[in-house]
Amino acid sequence: MINLLPQQQKNELKQEESLKLVLILGIVILAFLISLFLILFSIKVSIEGQIAVQRVFFEQKQTENVQLQNLTERIKSLNSALSKLNAFYQEELDLVEISNTITDTFPSGIYLTTLNFNRSVSLEKDKYPGNIFLAGYSPTRQSLIDLKKYLEKEERFKEVYFPPENWVEPVDVNFTANFKVQ
Repeated sequence: MINLLPQQQKNELKQEESLKLVLILGIVILAFLISLFLILFSIKVSIEGQIAVQRVFFEQKQTENVQLQNLTERIKSLNSALSKLNAFYQEELDLVEISNTITDTFPSGIYLTTLNFNRSVSLEKDKYPGNIFLAGYSPTRQSLIDLKKYLEKEERFKEVYFPPENWVEPVDVNFTANFKVQ
């Protein structure tokens, strides 16, 4: 094929061809840049969404953590109070059990008019946590002797004391007694 066009037209055609090539390349590069911008924008939106979700999740965890800390502190304070209550009750004597021990095996005819428990405040508190005072009625001196033997035989009762005036009357005895409880 022979090209019979003058040189100037040949140059113009080459320029047009170069211009078309530059335009095509420009459009392709522009489309690439627009695509790249859209891809990066969608990645940015996606990451911002994930950050927002993570921020909400983090705030929720912080709220739960604060609630958990408050609950932990409350549990610790309640445990402390329960420990103190338990220690208090461990130190306390079971007065119902002691009164049942005293009255369950009384000889027949003996009854109490007074049962008084006093907590020890002396140095013997660890050894003897309390003192008991009894007052009552016994139909005979022998019943009162049996009561004294029973109280002295009981392991929890120490230093059982019946005053001498309890032994004066042989019948219808109004008695008193003192002893320490372990």
